[in-house]
Amino acid sequence: METTKLIGVKIRQFRKLRDITQEQLAEASDSTGSYIGKLERGEVNVQIKTLEKIAEALGTNVFAFFDFNPYEELRSQPWIWECVHLLSQQNEADQNKAYRILKELFTSSESGPTASKPNESSE
Repeated sequence: METTKLIGVKIRQFRKLRDITQEQLAEASDSTGSYIGKLERGEVNVQIKTLEKIAEALGTNVFAFFDFNPYEELRSQPWIWECVHLLSQQNEADQNKAYRILKELFTSSESGPTASKPNESSE
């Protein structure tokens, strides 16, 4: 993947971790929402000054956008990191079992309010 796309992915990750919109990031970094969108998709090159403003708005530094270690974000989210650590200690069969359970759990929860709540009787 080319560098502009990798940087865009990092900007999006930091933005989503901070739970802010592209427009909010744009306002905080003296930019526009459409420009932030183009940056996140890797469609434009970014100037260092703009990248510094974005980093400041996201509460990080410019160098964080160049750290392409895919596990670094997991380490900053303790529950996810603990799950990854726990799974890494299991054999492949148990890892597959855990994956199927999680997939079923989250697929079922996406289906909406049709699932009954615990202790609810259907009359």
